[in-house]
Amino acid sequence: MQTERLDARVSASLLFRARVGVVVPKYRRNIVDRNRTKRQLRELARTKILPVVEGIDVLLRARPEAYGAKFDELAVDVDVIVQWAAGIVWR
Repeated sequence: MQTERLDARVSASLLFRARVGVVVPKYRRNIVDRNRTKRQLRELARTKILPVVEGIDVLLRARPEAYGAKFDELAVDVDVIVQWAAGIVWR
């Protein structure tokens, strides 16, 4: 699934708990911007994805637009991904 700033992949987990991976490619940005984006996505995964979904693995990959996004904008994208992932799990 794609949002404006993120790509997401979901697969069944071999464990009984959810796991989230975060990938932030360089896209010719400096390490400070990359780490800031990575920390923001990890926090959103911890607070929005892990409490909601169970038994699946979620991979979040930042698109170039994610570097300039505010935390609230990334949160909206993560909410869309959570609704999509929850729909897959509960069908």
